[in-house]
Amino acid sequence: MTLVQGLDYAAVFIFGLSGALAASRAQLDIVGFFFVACLTAVGGGTIRDVILNREAVFWVSDPGMILSACLAALMVFFTAHLFESRLRALEWCDAAALAVAVPAGVGVAMNMEQSAAIVAIMGVTTGTLGGLMRDVVCNEVPLVLKKGELYATAALAGALAALGVQYLTDDRMIILLACGLTTFALRAGSLAFGWHLPVYKSRPKRS
Repeated sequence: MTLVQGLDYAAVFIFGLSGALAASRAQLDIVGFFFVACLTAVGGGTIRDVILNREAVFWVSDPGMILSACLAALMVFFTAHLFESRLRALEWCDAAALAVAVPAGVGVAMNMEQSAAIVAIMGVTTGTLGGLMRDVVCNEVPLVLKKGELYATAALAGALAALGVQYLTDDRMIILLACGLTTFALRAGSLAFGWHLPVYKSRPKRS
């Protein structure tokens, strides 16, 4: 298993957990759990692979990815009631998944020798679109669109960190580690300390 495959597997499983937690909050049945978990787990990576025109979408060439997401859904289906706050658990689970999925997207784009801009975009795409789909399906305000949240910003910062470190070393593991740590540090800071970006405020109309 390659480094990028390992990151994809980790992202699929953790995003599967977050998708299943969202399904538990929506009080869906077991089939709903499987659907939302799989959608969350592979959504971002699927869009990434289609845009990059990869030979095969990652979970099509390795169906074990879907089984991993289903396992995550099954685990949450029987344990979700144990969480004091499923929303808080979902947010932290999502932060962990983001910190793995962004390096996965960056790694895929780098392996295909894409430009710096495409590398950054694929990192953000892989990290954020699965969660966006999950929230839309579960009729929630998407985390990526909540006011001031360091979500897409954290993903972009992680991807840019990878591009910066690439100028210092060719070691792919170090590059992707820097990407993941930067992403998680910013997202965790947003959750734990309320870090956020300034939001647009319209000026009052003059009478």
